[in-house]
Amino acid sequence: MKKICLILGIFAFINLQAKEHKIGIVLPLTGAVAAYGQDILSGVSLANKLSFKLENNDEVKLVIIDTKGDKLETANGVNRLISQDKVIALIGEAITPNTIQAISIADNKQIPIIAPVASGDKLLDKRTFASRVCFNDSFQGDKFASYVSKELNLKKVAIIIDQSNVYSLGLAKAFEASFIKNGGQISKKININSGDKDFRAIISQLKNIDIDFVYMPIYHPEAALFARQARQMNFIKLLSAADGVNNQAFIELGGEAVNGVIFTDSFDYNNLSTKLGKDFLNEYEKTKGSRELPAFSAMGADAYFVMVNAMNACINDLSSKCINEKIKSTKNYESVGGILTINLDGNAVRPVVIKEIVNQKQHFKSSINP
Repeated sequence: MKKICLILGIFAFINLQAKEHKIGIVLPLTGAVAAYGQDILSGVSLANKLSFKLENNDEVKLVIIDTKGDKLETANGVNRLISQDKVIALIGEAITPNTIQAISIADNKQIPIIAPVASGDKLLDKRTFASRVCFNDSFQGDKFASYVSKELNLKKVAIIIDQSNVYSLGLAKAFEASFIKNGGQISKKININSGDKDFRAIISQLKNIDIDFVYMPIYHPEAALFARQARQMNFIKLLSAADGVNNQAFIELGGEAVNGVIFTDSFDYNNLSTKLGKDFLNEYEKTKGSRELPAFSAMGADAYFVMVNAMNACINDLSSKCINEKIKSTKNYESVGGILTINLDGNAVRPVVIKEIVNQKQHFKSSINP
């Protein structure tokens, strides 16, 4: 009896010593780009469920803010998480413009932040406490241009650019430079704006131009509408895109019109290379009843696991400075999405995946290493 009481006493003492550490999650869970935030949160939440304790038995708690895809909501949310909720670190936002806003505040307050999917080239410029687990636009655009030139032998392209979106501008610039370098020709560049809904005049122009394909590095709402209207108008040239269309919402909005679209992505659930990736997918299937793990969910999980890995490395000095340093010391980490390295400027090094939509499902085509 005394032995039992002693054991119970030890456990009680351990529990009393355990602390709770909060990670702030800032994502667009409602609004026009809610599909991105919801996918990311799904991955972060499942990762937290699987790994909610640090090695010293301290618990990690998520504090979640819905930014509604708005910069002001993002700023208010980050400030609240830091000043009121006293979070030790942050994960977010989703789209590049809002992530820039979140990073600006976090960096000023010296709170480490990991961006799961924001790929803007200048996202981390002159920032000390910011990192990401996705590749940047230059890498994604360059690799895709090389792929369509060398593997598909496509030589003439029209580029659809969202002039109000730094994500689109960055990708288009990188793709254009690489495509020309590989012997390609930019036959036409057409500007649109986020929220546009009628692309029929643009499609009419494209029908009269000698091109092999269209590259549209834009977000899924506009890309899906463009695809639908293009097919309705009998425009049958290949449509291609970047990771802004890698979600189920793009397929649901575009319907059969998005079949045949090829795009770049950061993850494919049919081609897992790590134990963590395979284990995570099995848990996802138990929770969701499907093995179709979205790429942004994998990136959300990677952001969380990298953060916790850094926190465990700082058990004896769980400070923002230490966590930030350990994040940027991440090397050959076997993440959900594959082998991941984060360099000293916070940028991630990981492969680019090429996919095609076939029968309204994402299908793996190729993988391009850094």
